[in-house]
Amino acid sequence: MANGGIIGPINDPTSTTISSTTQSFISSGTYSAPNYVSTINVLVVAGGGGGGIDLAGGGGGGGVILQPARPFSGSPVSIVIGAGGAGGSNGNDTTFDVLLTAKGGGYGGSAPTGPTIAGGSGGSGGGGAGGSFPGISGPTTAGTATQPTQPGDSGTYGFGNSGGQKVPATIPANGGGAGGGGAGAVGSNSPGTAPGAAGGSGKDVTPLFGASPQPFYIANSPNRGPTVTGLFAGGGGGGSYPTPSTGGTGGPGGGGNGGTAPANAGVAGTVNSGGGGGGSSGGGGGGGTGGSGIVLVTTPSYPQTNASGIWSLNDAYNYKKAGKWTNAGPVSVDYLVVAGGAGGGSGYYGGGGGAGGYQSSFPGGTKLTLTGVTAYPITVGGGGTGSSSISVKGSSGTPSIFSTITSAGGGGAGSRCSGGGVAGGSGGGGSCTSPGGSGNTPPVSPSQGNPGGNPYGGGGGGATAAGATLFTSNYGGAGGAGASNSISGSAINYAGGGGGGSDNTGPTGRVGGTGGGGNGGNITPGIASGIGTINTGGGGGGGGGLGAVGAAGGSGIVIIRGPAGAVLSATPGTNTVTTLPAPAGGCKVATFTVSGTLVAE
Repeated sequence: MANGGIIGPINDPTSTTISSTTQSFISSGTYSAPNYVSTINVLVVAGGGGGGIDLAGGGGGGGVILQPARPFSGSPVSIVIGAGGAGGSNGNDTTFDVLLTAKGGGYGGSAPTGPTIAGGSGGSGGGGAGGSFPGISGPTTAGTATQPTQPGDSGTYGFGNSGGQKVPATIPANGGGAGGGGAGAVGSNSPGTAPGAAGGSGKDVTPLFGASPQPFYIANSPNRGPTVTGLFAGGGGGGSYPTPSTGGTGGPGGGGNGGTAPANAGVAGTVNSGGGGGGSSGGGGGGGTGGSGIVLVTTPSYPQTNASGIWSLNDAYNYKKAGKWTNAGPVSVDYLVVAGGAGGGSGYYGGGGGAGGYQSSFPGGTKLTLTGVTAYPITVGGGGTGSSSISVKGSSGTPSIFSTITSAGGGGAGSRCSGGGVAGGSGGGGSCTSPGGSGNTPPVSPSQGNPGGNPYGGGGGGATAAGATLFTSNYGGAGGAGASNSISGSAINYAGGGGGGSDNTGPTGRVGGTGGGGNGGNITPGIASGIGTINTGGGGGGGGGLGAVGAAGGSGIVIIRGPAGAVLSATPGTNTVTTLPAPAGGCKVATFTVSGTLVAE
């Protein structure tokens, strides 16, 4: 009995590897990780600066911190995500713990009816104004970058660049504004002629976080610099002057385009990209709001020793003491995966945003089988932004992902002059004479959603019904109904489409679909479009009437339900694991309201 009393052959340990995972924080929260994690790769992006006002420079991209192999103590880390700055204002800082601070981007320079305002300094600096109001002088210089000079690791691993400026800087000649600085390049200078200058490129993070596509890279948005390629914190484009001329393009990494003369507002930076807002054109119009920030954290892969076969009691004791003993086997789980809802359209008859794609195995569907003691990354999709310009559609939501299940973001809604709704998990509602977008795109079975309603303020599609078409001659269609699901232990509705907006004479916009869809609006009696409910994947309501804006879609959600004997853990700490009472028999439920990691055993 030399083997401690167990009869049979003694097996050597076998090894597997827990895969590397990346968590994405698009809102403030807490990062925590399994006890084997000692180093992490970190990206911290601040909010972009707002574009300037009138002949204006683009806002600077938010400061970026890109640190490989950062030591991690194991204690939970508080994360604060900085918001983008409004037109003429700096973006807000994003922090990871108290030791890493990414500085908000600088505002774009402005040329109002008083003296010109130079571009603001920030993580990356704002672009200078393209001129001044007749007879009034002032600086047309750019803001400088403050991120690289921050103390400690915030500066050592920090990235930011100055904005562009008018060259030569002397006045009187008036022209387009300069581009805001990006985390990867300086903003373009303005030659003092009509077009606005381009924003500087953002920082490429693919060497640390992997080549595109990645589920945590931000989807591209119209009239903004590309982001899906793994670029963050591009500068905003400068506004144009005089007519006819075009605004400067936003820098790759979410920078908003500059406004086009006359009197067009700059485009907002892409949400969660840290992109700077576009500067407004000459003749008026507001500066675009900067894009909010983001934090990405990657844990390295980790070798795991598995205890299979027959073991001596002595070896079993030693491996258990070392924390490397496991009896975990496969675990079968139910799932609910709902993507982010889309933003609503603007102007007369703004369409309702499409609901995020809806996929669930509960009740009675095919479960997923998970490998024990394996980390599974979870992506919770964000809601799309509502349109603030009649020439721009509402933004589509972003996907939610668990294992082999990917639910597509809801399709953006049509605005008065932007064409039809966008295809998505559920399609966005159409506007004016343009149709709604298709649902269940890309196609899956069972279907993840439905099409948006057709012209004149069509409702956004929902999980179980298409968006409605025009309800009467003066107000739009209702959002498509969502689906009820009790995987969490309570019956909750998810993935309702946003309601369509009215014209100026309609009494109200139409109601959003059950499942978090926002109501459509009407500007005449002061009824604003409704935001899609957070963590339902509901579409945002469409604007109604001249100057009305669309509302943002609701973020998605992922819920995993395992048997009573399962051990589930969910990080970061804002996500939860609960045990259901009878009659559910002690089932374990992991609820992800933000992106994170699931381990089942």
